[in-house]
Amino acid sequence: MKWMLVVLVGGVAPVNTDLVFDKFSDCLSAEEQMRQHYSDAFDAWDRLAAARIGRRGDYKKARDLEAKRLLSNVGTCVPHGGGDVVAPAEQPKPPAASSPQPAAPSQPSPRT
Repeated sequence: MKWMLVVLVGGVAPVNTDLVFDKFSDCLSAEEQMRQHYSDAFDAWDRLAAARIGRRGDYKKARDLEAKRLLSNVGTCVPHGGGDVVAPAEQPKPPAASSPQPAAPSQPSPRT
């Protein structure tokens, strides 16, 4: 079975990464790397923001927003079909007609 890494933006909206792995452990490793990149980006932002934002209250609000923006994105590994051709499900057959179809109206024959 193949595994695909999917990112849940904001913890909710799934985004397909098109990253497919043969082993589940490889997918989990990629998810861990993704989390580490988000964490590193947040730490870099935090260092700059601490130096640039003068008021403590403003810094705290900005930090909370940035943490929510970056750290609420999570990855998950989901089974992936790998593009195998799968036959579509058999279409349900229409129910048999329970009442006969009305006959076509007969045309009166012209009198001669």
